[in-house]
Amino acid sequence: MAKVAGILGKKVGMTQLFDTKGDVRPATVLQAGPCVVTQHKSQTKDGYDSAQIGLVEFVKESRLTQPMRGHLGKNNVPPVKFIREVPIEADGDTAVKAGDRVLVEIFDNEKFVDIVGVSKGKGFQGVVKRHHFGGGPKSHGSMFQITGSIGSSAFPSRVFKGMRMSGHMGNARVTVRNLRVLGVDKDDNLLVVEGSVPGPNGGYLVIMKAKKPPRERRGFAGAATVDPLKAAKRAAKKG
Repeated sequence: MAKVAGILGKKVGMTQLFDTKGDVRPATVLQAGPCVVTQHKSQTKDGYDSAQIGLVEFVKESRLTQPMRGHLGKNNVPPVKFIREVPIEADGDTAVKAGDRVLVEIFDNEKFVDIVGVSKGKGFQGVVKRHHFGGGPKSHGSMFQITGSIGSSAFPSRVFKGMRMSGHMGNARVTVRNLRVLGVDKDDNLLVVEGSVPGPNGGYLVIMKAKKPPRERRGFAGAATVDPLKAAKRAAKKG
């Protein structure tokens, strides 16, 4: 199995789990993999080290472009639609090669992950929704959702760059860092993280090991906390 620091997946949906203290935790369920390495980029040939991986799902080969078919067929890799590059772990014992599998078990001993996704598109929106402006008076005869003055009169007689105005909202690449891992399900390729994840249900994601994970403070529940996902499965079997 490839020694890579990330995996591709999809957002399944949100739920809530209870920890050992009885506190509720908002959780997002992710389908993490399975993935396959489609290309190994090396320092000597490409100038940097990384692994190009693709999410294995049912895709007709006829749906792929001819260049993509040739790229995947060169390494005898199944047809994949969603492809991204992820870093290679420096302490990997074996070299990464095309055709290697990448499974959710790479997060077995990880406490935090970074997730990259595309946020929901909101279309063209005004300043109240886009930038949380307070708006104007709500009384009769007043326009409520307006921007107000944006110019600077005689000097400098222009609008400064970065002025918050109406415009396209959402549909942008968003990275959420240091989401706590609540559970790993190797049988169903599921990863449960605490908190929200950008994008709609079914949206594609890049899930990577946390680049700068926070330190666990002494006296707080860390690795000793019971895995809520495993505890729920055990309770269901006993029932």
